[in-house]
Amino acid sequence: MTDQATFAPERLKAFVDAVVAIAMTLLILPLLESVSEAADVGTDTGDFLAEHSGQLMSFTLSFVLIAAFWMEHHGQYQQVRRVTPALLWINVAWMLTIVWLPVPTAMLGQMHPDPLQALLYIGTLILTQVATMAGKLYLLRQPQLTDMSPELLRRGTAGDLAAIILFCIALPIAAWVHVIGYFALLLVALSDPLEKLLLRARR
Repeated sequence: MTDQATFAPERLKAFVDAVVAIAMTLLILPLLESVSEAADVGTDTGDFLAEHSGQLMSFTLSFVLIAAFWMEHHGQYQQVRRVTPALLWINVAWMLTIVWLPVPTAMLGQMHPDPLQALLYIGTLILTQVATMAGKLYLLRQPQLTDMSPELLRRGTAGDLAAIILFCIALPIAAWVHVIGYFALLLVALSDPLEKLLLRARR
């Protein structure tokens, strides 16, 4: 057993769930403000949807990404039996990236695209994935804290690394190839085959 102080994970999981729910709710606030502004000037629904298509796209994209990050986190920590201070701080870092994501999302939806915007948005996704992987690597070193097998943790770590690599490839494309833009994030769909390649290379 680890010589660090540990505690049950229920409160951590409840706290993470609350933070994620708040972050996902914050994503919609810029759109709600835009609806109020449109109503004040008499904009009809069709014009509103056309004028604010960028906001709608950024909201949907970030909502789906946060949901995916949360589902992965939920599956991983569902099998964690004890939490150490180090694992808690890894989760705090993960939550920081989730809470920050609505800010670059609002920029993406309302401001003219530029390379720094892409760095803030996709860089946040990379940091979220890094924090996710850090949790798995820590659990690999502290197997007594989880019921998840080392093999599953290694596979999960390879999947995280694959996503990080693909996010890093998408970043310069989104920043400088404006014809493609944030559609470059669709590269993440290749995570599964890249994960298999990484696992083969490891073996």
